[in-house]
Amino acid sequence: MSEQEQQQGFEGWAILELMGHVRLAGRVTEESHFGVALGRIDIPTQAGDGYTTQYFGGASIYRLTPTTEEIARSVAMHNQPRPVQTWELPKPAALTVEPSGPEQYAHDLDEEEDEGEDEGEESRRDYDL
Repeated sequence: MSEQEQQQGFEGWAILELMGHVRLAGRVTEESHFGVALGRIDIPTQAGDGYTTQYFGGASIYRLTPTTEEIARSVAMHNQPRPVQTWELPKPAALTVEPSGPEQYAHDLDEEEDEGEDEGEESRRDYDL
C-alpha cells in the first residue's frame, strides 16, 4: 500500500472482525467524528434493499480482509447485526402509587371535619413521608 493510500484511509468491500468476537461484512470506509477517526461499515440487509451502518474504533479491529462485493454480500447475509433485545435492558422498578386526585382529597377533608367535631378542638394529622 502506498503512502498516499495510507493517508486517505481504507475504502472498499471487506470482511471485518472486531475484537475477535464480532464478524461483519460490507462496504468499509473511514470517517472523522467527534475529533477522531472512526471506521464505518455499511452492511447489506438480508432483503437487499438497504444497509445497516455501524461505526467502530480502529483499535477494535482484530482482522480486516479486503474482498469482492459479491463475497462481502454473501458473508453479510449470514452475519447480520442484531438490534437491542429487551432482555439486555434492566427491568423497570415497580411503582407503588398512593391514591390521589379529587376523590381522595374530598375523602381526606371529610375525615378532618369528623375528627374536629368529635374532639372539640382543631384536628391534626401526622403525615409519614
